[in-house]
Amino acid sequence: MSNTLPPPLPDRPPGRRGPRGAVLLALCVAVPLVLLGWLGWRVWGGDDGAGTAQRAPDARPSGSPSAQEKVLDGRTVVLDPGHHPGNRDHAREINRQVDMGEGTKECDTTGTETEDGYAEAEFTLALAERVERLLVSEGAEVVLVHSGGEKRGDVEWGPCVDERARIGNEAKADAAVSLHADGAPADARGFHVILPGEVRTRGADTRAIVAPSARLGRELASGFRAATGARPAEYIGDGSGLDIRADLGGLNLSRVPKVFLECGNMRNARDAAQLSSPAWQKRAAAGVADGLTAYLTRGAAASDRR
Repeated sequence: MSNTLPPPLPDRPPGRRGPRGAVLLALCVAVPLVLLGWLGWRVWGGDDGAGTAQRAPDARPSGSPSAQEKVLDGRTVVLDPGHHPGNRDHAREINRQVDMGEGTKECDTTGTETEDGYAEAEFTLALAERVERLLVSEGAEVVLVHSGGEKRGDVEWGPCVDERARIGNEAKADAAVSLHADGAPADARGFHVILPGEVRTRGADTRAIVAPSARLGRELASGFRAATGARPAEYIGDGSGLDIRADLGGLNLSRVPKVFLECGNMRNARDAAQLSSPAWQKRAAAGVADGLTAYLTRGAAASDRR
């Protein structure tokens, strides 16, 4: 490496730039201007090679999912609060026999209650309203079979079991859940999910909904148990928390995936204390919403949509 220093540059008059400085100054001005012009051309008037204009960076191509899209957008859920607070004042009407697809049955019943007088119909309505809020927040369209007569135009009793099924069918629901609490012997505890059995009669045909309803029931049982810590009832079925029945009009007449959830036994003191607790109802609602969301968003559910 040489230690010889280069000769000094000649002095320039003050205030004048050499050729190299002038070029650098021009480049500093020109390059940003060219870059800005190119960006503007790409965003507002450029050509992508196929004669089509480019969209601004925040524009979204037609048909692509919205940034605001929620997990249950486009899904319809029917929530069926079991019984009705007004049924107790309409004994003649609810005792009327209706076709339930496998014979006839009472239009509806009053349901059960705790030893303290907390009615099943009050519980199912409170739970349905909590679940509704959670599902709507995730983008679902929710249809309540009734609101306990509180909303304008709502029924004052019932509806009958055949009408409850019809509401879900007409809504073309992706899933329907009938919410209940059991009235079993006082020493029995736990929850269970009732699935539709295969029924094929003149007025009912459940063959198309048996399999998807079973998937719905399993997801619902899993979500409910995880959220509440409740155990499946041992007095029903095989202890799995799942029971198959073909004697319920709300299931027999359904043409959409549907199950019944018996959230606990109102005649059992420990279950009754939970069912009556707003804090526990909040957890139960989260479990129902979680189970429904799992069913509606898993791959198998896509084939269940009509």
